[in-house]
Amino acid sequence: MTTGDKAKRTTVAIGLLNAEGYQMPNSEYRMSLSSAADAVGLAPRNAFDFLRSKAAKRLLGEGFTDSIAEIEVEPNPEQARGQTRIQAIPLAVVSKYWLWQAYRGNKQAFALVDALLEESLERRFDAAFGVERSESDREAVLTQRLQRTEADLAVLGEVYAEPDALREQVARLEQQLRDAGLEPWQLPPTER
Repeated sequence: MTTGDKAKRTTVAIGLLNAEGYQMPNSEYRMSLSSAADAVGLAPRNAFDFLRSKAAKRLLGEGFTDSIAEIEVEPNPEQARGQTRIQAIPLAVVSKYWLWQAYRGNKQAFALVDALLEESLERRFDAAFGVERSESDREAVLTQRLQRTEADLAVLGEVYAEPDALREQVARLEQQLRDAGLEPWQLPPTER
C-alpha cells in the first residue's frame, strides 16, 4: 500500500468528545470502532457485537455486509510508535449504532443522537435562511445541548427511580409469599 492509499487521520470534536476520524482515499469518512463505542460510554467489543447482530442487519438493510474494515492510516507524527492499522466503520453505521444504543436506553447515546439531530436540523434551517455561523459557535452550542440533555435525563432518571424501587419491593414481597407456599393475588381458602 502506498502513502497515497492510506487513510488520513484526524481528531473530530463532537461537543466535549474527541473521536478518531479517518478520510479514505476515495474521500469516504470512517470512525474507529473504539471511538464509536467510547462516544456512548461502551467498550469497543459492544460495537463489534452490534455489527454481528440481527438488529444491525435490520437497521442497515438486507444488503448489509460486514462493514468493519481494517484500514491503514498515516502514522501519527506526534507518536514515536503507534497503530497504523485501525478497525473503522462508515459514518452511516456509526449513526445506526448510536441510534440503537439510544433506543436501548443508553442515556449517553440518547444525548448524543438528540444533540446531533438538533444540530443537523439547525444547519438546514440556517442554510435556508442564509444564516452563517462559525464552527466554533456550532461546537459551543452542541456542547451546551449535550450537557442540557444529559442533565435532563439525570433528573428524569431520578423521577422514575422511585416507582422502579416500589416495583422491585412488590416483586420481592410476592416472591416471599410464593416461597411460603402462597399465591400473592389469590383469595384465602376460607373466602373462595
